[in-house]
Amino acid sequence: MNPKKKISMAVVKRLPRYYRYLSDLLKLGIIRISSKELSDRMGITSSQIRQDLNCFGGFGQQGYGYNVEILYNEIGKILGLGNNYKTVIIGAGNMGQALANYTNFEKRGYKLVGIFDVRPEIIGKKIRDIEVMHMDEFDDFVKKNKVHIAMITVPYEKTPEVATRAARAGIKGLWNFSPMDLKIPYDVIIENVHLSDGLMVLGYRLNEKLREQKENKEKN
Repeated sequence: MNPKKKISMAVVKRLPRYYRYLSDLLKLGIIRISSKELSDRMGITSSQIRQDLNCFGGFGQQGYGYNVEILYNEIGKILGLGNNYKTVIIGAGNMGQALANYTNFEKRGYKLVGIFDVRPEIIGKKIRDIEVMHMDEFDDFVKKNKVHIAMITVPYEKTPEVATRAARAGIKGLWNFSPMDLKIPYDVIIENVHLSDGLMVLGYRLNEKLREQKENKEKN
């Protein structure tokens, strides 16, 4: 990949999906696949697949297609998987505990090393053998353990304050689960996750389907 070339975020956001499908292909014992076959599985045009992968060097051979294992490993490298990023969770409520118990993160190279909260009833509780610590210990812990990423699952109004503190402590990546589109004036990468957005899109699609069914029924 040309380091000077700016890759569209639309392309970057499709990479995890390629990675998942390639993982499934490996489990099925499939050694190679064409862009057309991958297109049929993913619902993305073969042209789009080739354009996306060409942003990073292509990886395919004319008349052969893509070696599934090689492409899987290369996309993993592009996504930074296996870099053993040290991660903490700020906010040990229901969402924080669910994230802590999701072991697939570690399989992707994101190692959970700490969980933080401020509520006395939560402090000291163990989640997957990691003891919840008070935020008073946060700054020293981040510096001592060289933490890369913080997952933020705190109440809406606390999000900017917590994010700012994490950035000041030296964390470079924030995964924000607050409904807020978080922006802070620090050199930190922020990925905002809005779970309700997906549910509302589902609601829209379901509403459209029901409307179409009703219209078809009335026509008949």
